[in-house]
Amino acid sequence: MLCSGSQFKGVDILLTSPWPKYVGHFGNSSGEVDTKTCGSALVSSLATDLKPRYHFAALEKTYYERLPYRNHIVLQENAQHATRFIALANVGNPDKKKYLYAFSITPMKLMGAADLVKQPPDVTENPYRKSGKDSAGGKQIPAPEEESPCQFFFDLNEKQGRKRSSTGREIKSSPHTKQPRKPPQPPGPCWFCLASPEVEKHLVVNVGTHCYLALAKGGLCDDHVLILPIGHYQSVVELSTEVVEEVEKYKATLRRFFRSRGKRCVLFERNYKSHHLQLQVIPVPLSCCATDDIKDAFISQAQEQQIELLEIPEHSDIKQIAQPGAAYFYVELDTGAKLFHRIKRHFPLQFGREVLASEAILNIPDKSDWRQCQISKEEEETHARRFQKAFEPFDFTLDD
Repeated sequence: MLCSGSQFKGVDILLTSPWPKYVGHFGNSSGEVDTKTCGSALVSSLATDLKPRYHFAALEKTYYERLPYRNHIVLQENAQHATRFIALANVGNPDKKKYLYAFSITPMKLMGAADLVKQPPDVTENPYRKSGKDSAGGKQIPAPEEESPCQFFFDLNEKQGRKRSSTGREIKSSPHTKQPRKPPQPPGPCWFCLASPEVEKHLVVNVGTHCYLALAKGGLCDDHVLILPIGHYQSVVELSTEVVEEVEKYKATLRRFFRSRGKRCVLFERNYKSHHLQLQVIPVPLSCCATDDIKDAFISQAQEQQIELLEIPEHSDIKQIAQPGAAYFYVELDTGAKLFHRIKRHFPLQFGREVLASEAILNIPDKSDWRQCQISKEEEETHARRFQKAFEPFDFTLDD
């Protein structure tokens, strides 16, 4: 532990048998353990007071590494070090879950103040500030208010985009009926809001409840697609819960689809100089390279351009890393590996395409700029029909 005069700073390592209650709050998923019902509120209170840099627990017999969390309130309290919670499985478990954790740590007393309080890029809020202390005192925290489950569909047969309810009837507002939260409206014409007349609808290949798929304009390959929200959202960070769920459904479905065709998916998002979320999905033939080669190509080319591209935990939620309105670049590979860069000043707009088009991956460097890859509308329509026919056996929207 480290004290400054009479002020307690925290401890380096805390070992407990029970998990702290609510440790999953604000953080990445804790798997099969429900941290709202499992764990000890007293351990949560202990972790709040001791502020360990590392907190290990094992009673739930499963492996879980939470995103690091802050021990201070930003702009209200002096900066303090972050805490990492790691749960380990039992030794020799049949599922071969991780039960050993190797790490090196410099004791607090040997560290400078600036190094000690430096915050990792994926840090989240403290999960115990509301939940833990109030629970220990016997108070129950009300669950956050859920959004209305009302769903909307887009009718591609209409000349003008209209929304209709899942029953096909118009929805009449009532002063006593809670309306679903509407996505923010674009400041001007948007090329990607599905109801917008600017959308090139011949590129749309699949429409869900909250999202749709479209072939990329000037794609790296014929089956380069985009996952886009139907409403106007600028980035993944700003998506509502139901939209996030459908984005994840599309991602999983596209992975299965491309795997059946001997390809792996690379997804990336550039929330910089863009107004509507475009989640790029590029298939890479399995014969081209391994997933680790793709990751190495992104990291090495980022280093060459002095871009700090960091690998973040696989189960991390990007909403805990980036705040709404923050500029960032994000990559997700088929193994679940994730890379993240927080854009502070300038960022090359074609970086994601340049890496994938490079000799190390697709070996089509002349296609790094989409404007050099445009084809006629007739060819685009042919590619769209071909994709729709191939994707139909995997189309989950047909089950609704």
